[in-house]
Formats: sequence, structure tokens, C-alpha cells
Amino acid sequence: MLQVVWFKRDLRWQDHAPLSHAAKHGAVLPLWVDEPQAWAQSDASPRHRAFALGCVRALADWVNVHGGQLYTPRGGMLDVLANIKARFGQFTLLSHEETGNAWSYARDRAVARWCADAGVPWQEFPNNAVVRRLATRDRWSALWDTRMKTPPRAAPDDVRFANMTWPAAWMTDDRDGSCGAAASLQRAAQSHLSSAHELLNSFLQQRGQHYRVQMSSPLTADTACSRISEHLAWGSISIRECAHAVWARRTELLALPLEQRPAGFLQSLKSFEGRLHWHCHFIQKLESEPEIEWRNVHRGFDDVRNEGALAPQEQARLDAWVSGHTGYPFVDACMRSLNATGWINFRMRAMLMSFASYQLWLHWRQTGLHLARQFTDYEPGIHWSQCQMQSGVTGINTLRIYNPVKQGLDQDPTGEFVRRWVPELADVPQAVIHTPWLVGVPGYSPPIVDLKQSTQAAKDVMYVRKGQPEVKAQAQAVYQKHGSRNPAREGRIKTVRKVPSSPQMTLEF
Repeated sequence: MLQVVWFKRDLRWQDHAPLSHAAKHGAVLPLWVDEPQAWAQSDASPRHRAFALGCVRALADWVNVHGGQLYTPRGGMLDVLANIKARFGQFTLLSHEETGNAWSYARDRAVARWCADAGVPWQEFPNNAVVRRLATRDRWSALWDTRMKTPPRAAPDDVRFANMTWPAAWMTDDRDGSCGAAASLQRAAQSHLSSAHELLNSFLQQRGQHYRVQMSSPLTADTACSRISEHLAWGSISIRECAHAVWARRTELLALPLEQRPAGFLQSLKSFEGRLHWHCHFIQKLESEPEIEWRNVHRGFDDVRNEGALAPQEQARLDAWVSGHTGYPFVDACMRSLNATGWINFRMRAMLMSFASYQLWLHWRQTGLHLARQFTDYEPGIHWSQCQMQSGVTGINTLRIYNPVKQGLDQDPTGEFVRRWVPELADVPQAVIHTPWLVGVPGYSPPIVDLKQSTQAAKDVMYVRKGQPEVKAQAQAVYQKHGSRNPAREGRIKTVRKVPSSPQMTLEF
């Protein structure tokens, strides 16, 4: 029987269970569907499609080398499945499980109904350590260990691809520019000049030595971080491959005489491995409660911020934040950098979200959508959980209200990053680069809110609400459903529970 392997956000050929399984059971039809409705969602952007198409091109090249053709129709998934059945008759559908946004969840449920009605078997395989229909969090960390310890699957070398030629009209064609601006396309192409595995190898062998201390500043994070988060988000590398690569590198370092070990490398590997664990930990939250995408984890915070239409002043604050014109140099530099490149390091992501939620007092859903569109490495499960953590509405995490001036002084003390992205401040003295309102700078906006007053106002609301008995009681239920707990990982649990651990919205690694 024909084996249709449906690639989604798992655009790779190595460590790919559906592909390996299909290769053993018949002729394989590799399928990636370019779904217009997916790209029309409020959390999607041309930047995402450009990167995805880069991954698809790499996958298509591998399929071609091995004697096949990747089928890449553009349209709705149900129509595509119906066309395949009409042309080839009965088939088996194979794919990885996906924990995506609400649209993808509804799409997959519709596919399941179609398969049941059409008599088409659909076999899904776990893609990472996220567990479908997880009964309790109590042993989830052990499940992560079990899944990760299984060796990654090699790319199958005996695939018998279905022999067929597809009409050009059925295939995705991005020559109309629908995949985005030239900058996005250029970035996608560059991402595949250096593959995910090359990036990971250079990180583990050299760049990551000081990851633990250099990942917090935008001045050093671009090099010190692995930069594979985009590939993890779109599946051109698997979490398991990363974990095994880390463990192999650790073994190499431990085999060296103590005096020959690069200083700090083992500690950096430990930090990086922790983020691999957190990656699945956060996605598991969305898998267990899809409503996290649009509804507070803790319902006791539902009326804290405005969830409806914005008042003019709120809209003005949102617009200033989105464009990087808040009057706070470090916030503006980080946002402008993100808007231009699609990436910023984890601490700066957390600061951007915290500033929007507390000092600007905007609802996380509105600001989270902008960040989702900007992050090339947007991963819905991580993104929305982190949005809520940075906004203080989970009920189980310590409030983390960032001071953007202090963050600027700590992470960009000379103002190098600010001057790079906020040219209006190029000539401002270092002493006031993070507080230019003290001297006044023509052409640069004054602060949109008073930092001290807005911070205190946010604290007054949040700490009162958090301290209410009924809110405390409900927090216990939230922890039972989503909290990380495992005595063997006590340090890690404490961090996950009390600190906004990673890039806001995506553990950017």
C-alpha cells in the first residue's frame, strides 16, 4: 500500500520516525502541503514561510538525490488528501504528532475525521518528549529522559519512492513573492548554507564555550548561542539529535586532562542541556491545555488587563512598543533588532514582554502576536507559555518585572548595541545613553510612560491579586497540571518554577 509521509514542522530526513517506518512498508510518497490558511493566521508571517520554504527546498533536494520527488501542493489538506486518494486509491498516512496553534489543532482534527470516513489509516509518531494525553506531570521528566536516550534514527537509505510526476500547477511556486520580502528570503537561504548540524557542531566545539555567561547580552549572544532555534522550530533538526550531540561533546571534554579542558565549557553544556529539557516542558503545557494560546493559565487574572478593543492611549503604547519608539533606548534597540533580523536573545525577549505587560500594561495576547510574527523560531507551545509567565498570569511563577534602564546598563554598558539600532542616539554620551531624557535628544521620543510610576502601579495590582486566598488556591491546581517536578532535577525545577527561563516565546538556545 502507498505510504504517504506528511511533513509538517518536521522538515528533515534524519531522526524522522514516519519516514523510517514508511520506508519499510511500501512505496513512499513524501508530502508537504503549502496551506494558505496556515499563513493567514494572526500569528504567522512571511518570515515564517520563507524559512519553512528553505527547509522544504533542502528536503526536496534530499528526496531528489534518492530518486524521488517531494509533492508540495498548495491548498487545503483535505482537498490534497482527496486528490491523492482519487489518483492512487487506498493509502496509509504517516506523520509526526504536532503541538501547534489552534488552527493546526483544528486542521488535524479535521484530517482525523476525513481519514476515518475515507478508511485511510493515519499513524502518528511522537516528535519529541511531548506526551499526548499525559495523565500527570509527576513522571514527565523521566519520560523526557527515556525518549531522549533512544539513539536518533539515521536517514533511511532504502526508500522506494513512488514513481510519479506531478503537474506543475499542483506544486508550490513562490516566484510571486508570496513568501515574503527579499530580506526574509535572503535570511532563509543563508540559514541553509549553514545547516542546523553545522551550526550545532560549531557551537559545541567552539562558540558555546562561554554560552552560560554570554547568552544574556545581545552583544555576545548572537555568536555564543547555538542559533539552532529556528531549525528546532521548523524541525530540520530534532531535540534528540541535539541531546545526543551534547552528551557526546561532554564525554569528549571529560576525557581530556583537567588542565586541557576549555574553561567553562562543561558548565555551558549543562545550561544548554537544561534548555533542551525546558523546550519540551513548555510545549507540553500547550499540548495539555490548548487554550493557553488565548486564555490565562490562571483564570483568577482574567480581568487584570484589557482583553478587548484598545483605548487610544493603549493603542499608542502598543504602536510605540511594536516599532521601537518607547523612549527607552534598550527596549527600542531590542525591538528594532528583532524586527529587522527575526532573532534576539532570551533575556531581551523576556524584557520586551515584561515591559509591555507591566510598564505599558498591555495584554499578553496582543503583544504576543507581534512577537510571534517576528520570531523566525516561533514555537507556539513555548511562546504562549512564556508570554503568560512574563506577564504574571500563571499564578505559579514569581513576578519578574524588568527595569529596562538597569538591563541596558548591565547588558550594554557602553551603549554599543543601542547606538547600532537607535541611530538617533549615536552621539549621546555613554553616561546617559540609557537615560537620554536627562539631557534631551532632538529626534528621539521621550519616555512613553514614567518608569517608576508604571512599575509601582503594576506591582500594586499584581501582588494584591496574587495574594488573594482564592487565587492562591487555584494556583495549586495550575501547578498540578503544568508545574515541573522531579526530585532528581531539583535545581532545574526551581528555576523553571520561579524564573522566566528562556527567550520569551521561544527558548532560542
